[in-house]
Amino acid sequence: MNRRDFLKLGTLSAGVSLKLAYSPPGLLPDFAESEHLGRVAVAKVDLHSRPDATSNTIGALYEDAVVAWQREIVGYNPYRFNQRWVETPDGYLWSGNIQPVQNNPNQPVQSLPEPGLGQGMWVRVTVPWVDIILANPPARAPSLKENPTPRLYYSQILWADHIQQDDTTGKTFYRLTERYGYGDIFLAEASAFQPLSPDEFAPISPDVDDKRVVVDVTRQTMSCFEGNREVHFCRISTGPKFYAYGNEVDEWATPLGSHPIWRKVVSLHMSGGTTGGGYDLPGIGWTTLFVGNGVAIHSTFWHNNFGVPMSHGCVNARPEDAHWVFRWTAPYVPQDPGDVTVSMPGGTQVQVIEA
Repeated sequence: MNRRDFLKLGTLSAGVSLKLAYSPPGLLPDFAESEHLGRVAVAKVDLHSRPDATSNTIGALYEDAVVAWQREIVGYNPYRFNQRWVETPDGYLWSGNIQPVQNNPNQPVQSLPEPGLGQGMWVRVTVPWVDIILANPPARAPSLKENPTPRLYYSQILWADHIQQDDTTGKTFYRLTERYGYGDIFLAEASAFQPLSPDEFAPISPDVDDKRVVVDVTRQTMSCFEGNREVHFCRISTGPKFYAYGNEVDEWATPLGSHPIWRKVVSLHMSGGTTGGGYDLPGIGWTTLFVGNGVAIHSTFWHNNFGVPMSHGCVNARPEDAHWVFRWTAPYVPQDPGDVTVSMPGGTQVQVIEA
């Protein structure tokens, strides 16, 4: 059985038993054993002898390498605002390029619920990464056309609509889709995914009416207020403020002003820009849209450099911060369907300011 034949398995329905001549691609590897892990989120990082960019380089790690994250400490990097470093058993890595992850495999479910969306469930990646196999080629999303061996990463969220068994390996696979993507369908090992629970959609302080989110593009911070009381604070990454030369506003700048939240969706495919300067990212979790052209507060897995501009206009946040804001702000979103749009005057106000 060749790879093309395996890809066709995406059309099978739940409960179908697979008989493969060899282990299918996409099985999870053995990740480093540690409660806290870090994934290299760029093409290459240097491993230093000390938490200091001027110290000896003692090795290199490449994209998707996973290391034990022993602790995060303040060090020295003369070229960066972020001075945090990750200590590993073998040396030190600058933290901005290292995604904090965990390896928490799950017991696959035996059957799928049937909510209003139809058979399926929202699932989140809970391992550092998992290979995905395109089940309905040819690829439609731009990122898939450029990457023949795609992966999903810790914290991404997709919709699982079928369960498939492989008799040869004894592994269970989920068939995954993006409800708001390009139409690509994937297969991936089910143990990499945790079903989202109703509690993860439960509103925070739903009885409080006086709420506002303040995004400071100068300090690169986000604060959530109930009246005059700050109830949540975190570092974020917005779009750039100005072009490098002159005072013209950058096309990727996060729009200043007060904006009402108009849509919230648990998972969204985000793409834009041009070849070489664009982006194409599936399964972006806990997305809170507050500007009509798609600007949102959302979960971020492709960098850990919060505190400096890193986005194409959106507000990049750690997954846990994006999740908190998703639950705290109005409109409130039930698990089924996981997507709510409201008309004006909209939901909670997001104020984007310059300090």
